[in-house]
Amino acid sequence: MTGLDEFQRKLSDMAHRADGLSGNHSVPLPDLLTPDFLRRCSRFQSVEEMFEASGFKVESEDDFSAIPDTEWDEFVRANTSFPSWEVMLGKAGGAWAARRLGF
Repeated sequence: MTGLDEFQRKLSDMAHRADGLSGNHSVPLPDLLTPDFLRRCSRFQSVEEMFEASGFKVESEDDFSAIPDTEWDEFVRANTSFPSWEVMLGKAGGAWAARRLGF
C-alpha cells in the first residue's frame, strides 16, 4: 500500500498547489519567460536579451507599455515561434502554471 499512499500524498500536494493558482496573479516577465522557455521558442537566452535585440528601450514597465502593440507583435512573430505577444504570454503562463503544479 505504500505506492497508493505516495500517490494520494502527491494528489493532495497537487490539489494544494492548484488552490494557490486560483484568481489573478501578477507574475514578473522573467518568471514567465524563463531561459528554458525562451530557448525552446527563440534564439534568446533571457528576457533581457530579447528586449535588447528588439531595438526598443525597455528599462521599466512604462518603457515596455510605450511600445506599439503592432510593432512588438511583429518582433515576436519574426523572432519566436509565436504569431503574437498574446499567444506567447499565454503559452508562457501555461508553462508557469505547470511548474507551480509540480509538472
